[in-house]
Amino acid sequence: MMQWTQTVIAKVMGVGVLALLMTIPLLQVRGLVSERQQLREGAITQIAQGWGGKQVLGGPVLVVPTLQQVAVAQGQPPQWRAGSESLLADALKLDVAMAVTTRSYGIYAAPVFVATVKLGAQFRAQDIAQYRRASNATWQGGKAELRLPVGDLRGLQEVTGLRINGQPARFESSADRLGSWPNVVVPIDLDALGEQPIDVQIGLKLAGTEALQLLPLARSTDVTMRAPWRDPGFIGAALPLERSIDGHGFSAHWHLLDLNRSYGQHWNDADNMQPALQASTFGVQLYQPVDVYQRNVRAGKYGLLFIAMTFVAFFLFEVLKRLRVHPVQYLLVGAALATFYVVLLALSEQIGFGPAYALAAVAVAVLVGGYAMAVLRARRAGLLLGGVLGLIYAMLYGLIAAEQYALLIGALVLLAMVGLMMYLTRRIDWYAYVPSSAEPPAAIMDKP
Repeated sequence: MMQWTQTVIAKVMGVGVLALLMTIPLLQVRGLVSERQQLREGAITQIAQGWGGKQVLGGPVLVVPTLQQVAVAQGQPPQWRAGSESLLADALKLDVAMAVTTRSYGIYAAPVFVATVKLGAQFRAQDIAQYRRASNATWQGGKAELRLPVGDLRGLQEVTGLRINGQPARFESSADRLGSWPNVVVPIDLDALGEQPIDVQIGLKLAGTEALQLLPLARSTDVTMRAPWRDPGFIGAALPLERSIDGHGFSAHWHLLDLNRSYGQHWNDADNMQPALQASTFGVQLYQPVDVYQRNVRAGKYGLLFIAMTFVAFFLFEVLKRLRVHPVQYLLVGAALATFYVVLLALSEQIGFGPAYALAAVAVAVLVGGYAMAVLRARRAGLLLGGVLGLIYAMLYGLIAAEQYALLIGALVLLAMVGLMMYLTRRIDWYAYVPSSAEPPAAIMDKP
């Protein structure tokens, strides 16, 4: 009796060790998924280099050069420090229409867009006068500039119109930056304008890849955006107040106040504005719902569980049929199950995740089922094991598809599988290594 017990215990422990050993190829597969994902990101970078990357667009910012007298020793000539002060518009309105296509680099693809932007901004004369009076420096109003921040200037395809107070103007390139973003600038003479407000109207075409974000650079920012893309992801510091998504695309509307951000209407060059400006961006990402790498990663997370469940099924067949399955045969079955994830990754890059999953699951289920027929010397056992494996892969696909409820469904499935194992083994006398039921094994499983 003790010898049989020790044999069963050793077999169970050996199967457990073999299941743990299968984590090695599963980790290798996970590393392969990460490598392929990096290759995809590199391909998207290549697309962005020739088209324009993830874009950020702001409203025009009025930047005024200043001179401030600094303290010097008595008897020394006066010295001045050059600086600048930035003023935001009172109102900013953007109308953005995006035309979206898909560009490929090798086997990888990314959504790209050309955004036709109509931008209007108004600076109040009383705001300009108030900040000028409150400044501790002398304004060089004749050398002021309007700066328009653009995330990636490679994507600025065309400026269809630029008018300041109704008069045509022209952008110039600049080495200056607003936060972390480059600018295009247009000179403006505040001294010549006197007490007039400033009205800016801009039309442009901006190309980019995957995402377009905006900066709320005004006391009141109003944005309307639309695109023929059915899977938008609204990102950043603010969600749209109104949005509509259907089979033809989406439209969205944002309205933000200066109270909704962490910086004011005015700052000088000594202030570090980059973190605050970066935190205030908002917009849309052209989300690709069929992200094969994300789904491959999620499938791999359940790999060890399903390998262990298959080993347990093999072990139960071995006990019920009074057979001896060699550890090498367990390893071969585990290798076939691990190969599923490699085949899934390779096929999903070519034909999409759904068809790839079906082909890989059928191939592995047939392979393991056919091998089980030979190992267990029972056709019915092989068919049953292949069917169980197919059911397991069907449940795994359900877990992958149920993004928000994956944990709940996975926990319930695990509980159900453990309960099923307990039910199937309830009559096995593990000390005697034979079923305690009077029903012979042949009634449970066909003899070869």
